[in-house]
Amino acid sequence: MDTVPGSQARARRHRDIDYDAVPGHLTAIEPGDAGYARVRSTYLRGGSPGLVLRPGTPAEVADALAFARAQPVKLGIRSGGHGISGRSTNHGGIVIDVSRLDAIEVLDERTRRVRVGPGARWSEVAAALAPYGWALTSGDYGGVGVGGLATAGGIGWLVREHGLTIDHLRAAELVLADGTHIRVDDGEHAELFWGLRGAGANFGVVTAFEFEVDEVGEVAFAQFVVDATDTAGFLRRWGAAVEEAPRDVTSSLIIGGPRPGAPLLAHIMTVVDAADPDTVISRLQPIAATAPLLDQSIQIVPYAALMNAPHGPHNGHGEPVTRSALADHLTPELAADVAHLIASGESYFFQIRSAGGAVGDVAQDATAYAGRSANFSLSAFGAARTRLDPIWDDMRPHFSGIYVNFETDQRSERLHEAYPEPTLGRLRALKDRYDPDNVFRDNFPIAP
Repeated sequence: MDTVPGSQARARRHRDIDYDAVPGHLTAIEPGDAGYARVRSTYLRGGSPGLVLRPGTPAEVADALAFARAQPVKLGIRSGGHGISGRSTNHGGIVIDVSRLDAIEVLDERTRRVRVGPGARWSEVAAALAPYGWALTSGDYGGVGVGGLATAGGIGWLVREHGLTIDHLRAAELVLADGTHIRVDDGEHAELFWGLRGAGANFGVVTAFEFEVDEVGEVAFAQFVVDATDTAGFLRRWGAAVEEAPRDVTSSLIIGGPRPGAPLLAHIMTVVDAADPDTVISRLQPIAATAPLLDQSIQIVPYAALMNAPHGPHNGHGEPVTRSALADHLTPELAADVAHLIASGESYFFQIRSAGGAVGDVAQDATAYAGRSANFSLSAFGAARTRLDPIWDDMRPHFSGIYVNFETDQRSERLHEAYPEPTLGRLRALKDRYDPDNVFRDNFPIAP
């Protein structure tokens, strides 16, 4: 495995990992190897794992997992490496990187059933489905890997019309903590299938997903830059416009930090699942009217073009500071608190993504995702946890949950906000059955 002189590479090894015991058939990357810089970090978090294993088959996943279990170090599971929380890397531990499991296959054209590996990226999924006139709602950036998103929720550009990504999951194959490779669906291991949709990182390494996708043609993608100086008023108006919009409209906004002597700007991005210009304009007008409009762009594009994202390195540094919340409505009180947060300068990047619509059509107890009532997902990125956390914590009375993939706070209260009872009780029962040794514990863990 070494690409530098042996003694120099060995000096970089972690003392608690038995490198000589790594199965010879596994692709392994350790500190000192030429490829290490490409796999050590994620999008936002800098990492220095002692070993990265890159299995290419379910059997190799099981072998990698067996080796990792025998080492007294942290274990991370990675699909695409873009995850905002940064939990798919570590310092001195082992990372099982499933990016080689990236096959995309159409199983049945009649039922629009497709099989997708966890290491595929959503831009690749969109491109593979485009020739059939299909799409799968899957987040707002095509560079994200399938595995992390498809086990947590999936709030994407078609969410109000077609629901969460997990709502399209019909079956999955995964390697459990003991190395067993199983298939789960509504009829086989049904309770585990329930938990996989919203808390899947706690139970195993998914090696394949089976989705039922939707028929989607061209869509409109609009970008508005508005003056958000009246921040609270703008947020109230935008929130109301989104909730009142037809379900074929999904919108999000981004607000940066305040700039001395300049107006506060908000960037609104909206997708309309329609290609008729008159329909598109009528859908967009209420959203464009929520604040003084400074710039605009509207395009009719294939969904695959919207999700197109070039491959790029993940070179995060340090520890990400991100806070997440779900909210049923953008009430005047919540809007005022967000305006205070923005004015404080403690969030350099604040985002709200719309949810609601079809998400709420699914029963609250149908999956482990517990945010069915929420119309909005909020996230704040800060430079210092000690300054961001107190402001965010004061806003908690307005929240109805957490979107786990955007949360870096490790305090125990977050677990109960993400998975309120009886959801948490069901998840812990599954944990006791399928992972009693808590092997999968470094990604929003549910064990007490």
